[in-house]
Amino acid sequence: MVAGDQVADQITAAGKHVIVIGGGDTGSDCIGTAHRQGARSVTNLAIGRQPSSDRPEHQPWPMFPTVFEVQSSHEEGGERAYLASTVEFLTDESGAVRALRVAETEYVDGSRVPRAGTEREIPADLVLISMGFTGPEPGAAEELELPLTGRGALDRAQDYQTAQEGVFVAGDAGRGQSLIVWAIAEGRAAAAEVDRYLAGESALPVPIGPDEVAIGVRPA
Repeated sequence: MVAGDQVADQITAAGKHVIVIGGGDTGSDCIGTAHRQGARSVTNLAIGRQPSSDRPEHQPWPMFPTVFEVQSSHEEGGERAYLASTVEFLTDESGAVRALRVAETEYVDGSRVPRAGTEREIPADLVLISMGFTGPEPGAAEELELPLTGRGALDRAQDYQTAQEGVFVAGDAGRGQSLIVWAIAEGRAAAAEVDRYLAGESALPVPIGPDEVAIGVRPA
């Protein structure tokens, strides 16, 4: 469509109340595109707390910090809401979305859940779900009966091995959503562990130590 081609059933935000669920880079792209297409309103919902503008102490350099960002698309307008949990999609007589029922997020035993009694409705003609990577796709994991962590990643020990002997996991599948440099480093470190598993020892490089494998792994 950008190249000038005619695209059937093209989704457009023109004249619509647009809600973007997810506060990452892709969500920012959705916000900018909605503005450029002439959306009537744009609301960005994030389930968690608004990050601090300063680098957190537990994320020192060279870690990528979780900070509050204002990208160019945010400067174009719209509303950003944090601690917003989507409870229900509300539809009209034809089945098209007309609003979202949203509640305030509260933390219960480490989980983010809607707070009872805080529900409200936000008009919506178009809802764009931009939640990013939420865990590895099923398939091989189900066939091999690999357990998951509480965050939806494949469970593993500090040597990258899962509960199934001889099955190793590296990158986002085990760490969760992260940067490509972590995936590269874990891939190399996991290769050394596979080599050690097969040959009894390994001379391959291990760019990250066992304490950096992931949060919440099983003991080795």
